Amino acid sequence: MSEEVILPALGESVTEGTVTQWLKKVGDKVAVDEPLLEISTDKVDTEVPSPVAGVLEEILVAEDETVEVGAVLARVGDGSSQSTRVESEPRVVASESTEPEETAAADSQETAPEPASEPKPAPEPEPKPAPAPAPEPATAKQEPQNAPAASAPASPAKPFASPHSAARLNGYVTPISRKLANELNVDLSTVKGTGVGGRIRKEDIRKAAAAQSSAQGIAGTGVASKPEEFKVSELRGTSQKMSRLRKVVAERAVESLQNTAQLTTVVKVDVTRVAKLRAAKKDEFLTKTGNKLSFMPFFALAAVEALQTYPIINSTVKDDEIIYPDSENLSIAVDSERGLLTPVISAAASKSIAELAASIADLADRTRNNKLKPDELVGGTFTLTNTGSRGALFDTPLVFLPQSAILGTGVVVKEPGVVATPEGDVIGVRSYVYLALSYDHRTIDGADAARFLTQVKQRLEAGNFEPNLGI
Repeated sequence: MSEEVILPALGESVTEGTVTQWLKKVGDKVAVDEPLLEISTDKVDTEVPSPVAGVLEEILVAEDETVEVGAVLARVGDGSSQSTRVESEPRVVASESTEPEETAAADSQETAPEPASEPKPAPEPEPKPAPAPAPEPATAKQEPQNAPAASAPASPAKPFASPHSAARLNGYVTPISRKLANELNVDLSTVKGTGVGGRIRKEDIRKAAAAQSSAQGIAGTGVASKPEEFKVSELRGTSQKMSRLRKVVAERAVESLQNTAQLTTVVKVDVTRVAKLRAAKKDEFLTKTGNKLSFMPFFALAAVEALQTYPIINSTVKDDEIIYPDSENLSIAVDSERGLLTPVISAAASKSIAELAASIADLADRTRNNKLKPDELVGGTFTLTNTGSRGALFDTPLVFLPQSAILGTGVVVKEPGVVATPEGDVIGVRSYVYLALSYDHRTIDGADAARFLTQVKQRLEAGNFEPNLGI
């Protein structure tokens, strides 16, 4: 008996979804809650898991097809329904792209043993020497033992042909993650996935690349290192269809630019005291909360406090009215494999640094693992984006309607700076960050933006956040 896989309700405002990719093909075995396909909506991309364990017998909705919530997407059964399997298989256009060649090779070894005439070369000739080519007498004695092994499917010694196939079987790897691994020259068999179901994420690959680079640096101490080799992307000279999420982001970006008058103001902030407090408290913070203490919750707290002082930055425009919300709902820009998403921390003004850090980490993790609910992406009144996470000093972030402002935080860098002391000005090593506020000039003046940034700057430079840590 087959179990139907339906498109679930993904939020109050979501009525339909588009199948972007089938992760399994007809005939594949699936476990309970194992992802079957990826669905894209105008709010969020997510995976639809299998409700039961069994075999994917039938696929009813092709890739790039849009269906309403409640529609039947596929059927999972015990594999006995051969007719539906034959009918549905041609409809799965891109499912093979998610299966690497190494995995297909491994499966063929498990279902059909290698013929005796083409044995797999063994690294150690003593236990299993090559039967035909080797001239030693010991090989001739072993030939009668190898002959029946070719006709009877004994368990192969090493069914996986390469480390990449092992990595594929241990955790799902998206094409984007596989591409990044190739670019960074990271062996996926050495990467442990931290995503749902062991999925290998881009962050896992970057950490592996950093560890690999560090190990090479230590091993090569005193020796001139080779210049880093950059691989040419496989996307060069190709074209790809835009995902639904990318289309929605593009439409809203153009709409926002056409209907607002956007301007950006930048300040440079000395965050040396915050850096010292963070260094002194990060171990205790991690022990008590389970989260790392980054600069982001400090920036978030300072921004939310300034929003309460200058609510015009937190306002929205409707027709000829300026609406001032009664709470500061902080949207956090998260870079995911599918694009930029902005989940919301509601009532951020009531939270401590520990609570903000927990919310930021939770939302970022669930966004990147497609566990975010569509309703968690709406209701934001102000956005915080950490452009410094990729090393940028600052940028000019884009305001998305209906919000009126967005704050971009650059990378924290150490530079020589002038410090006032009782004995006079001295030069010391300081930690600096650039804060860039983009805003809608229809309702927010440059003076408003300057006042807001000045309060944020003063709060961060004072560095008195210990009472707000929440630990």
